[in-house]
Amino acid sequence: MSKKIAVVLFNMGGPDCLRAVRPFLRNLFADRAIINLPNPFRYLLAEMISRGREKEAQKNYAHMGGKSPIVEESEKQARAVEAYLCEHYPEAHIKCFVAMRYWAPRIDTVQDQIKNWGAEKTVLMPLYPQFSTTTTGTFFTAWDKRNKQENCIKTISYEDNNDFISAHVSKIISIYEAKGSPKNLRLIMSAHGLPEKIIEAGDPYQQQIEKTCAAIAKALPPPLQDMQIAYQSRVGPLKWIGPATLDEIKRAACDKKAVMIVPVAFVSEHVETLVELDIDYRQQAEAMGVKTYIRVPTLGVEPDYIRALGKLVIEKIEENA
Repeated sequence: MSKKIAVVLFNMGGPDCLRAVRPFLRNLFADRAIINLPNPFRYLLAEMISRGREKEAQKNYAHMGGKSPIVEESEKQARAVEAYLCEHYPEAHIKCFVAMRYWAPRIDTVQDQIKNWGAEKTVLMPLYPQFSTTTTGTFFTAWDKRNKQENCIKTISYEDNNDFISAHVSKIISIYEAKGSPKNLRLIMSAHGLPEKIIEAGDPYQQQIEKTCAAIAKALPPPLQDMQIAYQSRVGPLKWIGPATLDEIKRAACDKKAVMIVPVAFVSEHVETLVELDIDYRQQAEAMGVKTYIRVPTLGVEPDYIRALGKLVIEKIEENA
């Protein structure tokens, strides 16, 4: 009988209804990896922030039908990876699960599901291509807190994995051609930002974003070589890494450039892509005089991306056989 192996694709999650917006935000900001304060100050601050941001966040989620699509997107990826593994690694009985850090399906629920299924090994696979203590790192901490498993294999990052890079390149070129191959185009590789102090403390996220973008740039044709890395989604008074995506859109407008936004760190559509990039930044870009504003979709179930995840799972299993 083949060995049972669970594969957990994980992400941050998102509210599944408008009533869930505040508790989702509270869970997010109560994480010590996000706000490094002792209790009870961190929980009090998380409550204040979630209350203060609730109405504006609800408006954003209302644009997406009243909830985040991130779980559904992740489930599609899980089923695609499972199908890949079924075909390419028949030596084991592999089942893919989806777990979210700050909302359902929560870590404890998924751990119980895996235990009840009878998995002999578990592979944790981030839907964060680049590692940060605030994303993959905090998920690992939460996973281990409830259930430290000797048979748990962790994938840290895959920022310059060949198939992952190929997925981005294919997506960029296909959208570029579908939009008529606009001339005088600038690619803005937009990633979620972080406070500078997190990077200064040794977080490798920014360096890995740069590695991803350098690998993509190397594979793109000459008309797509005008590229700029930028960071979005800043909140709070701290100084964040830059340049800001909106500032780079403004600079492109001044340079009379067409703009193509590439969400280089997001692999699923959610509020930062469907609202921040598609609505807020698009409106501001048009007001700045940008005549062509293109947003490349996230990788989703792009075949090369699914292949990247599947091959990484197989490598991890065989390394830990």
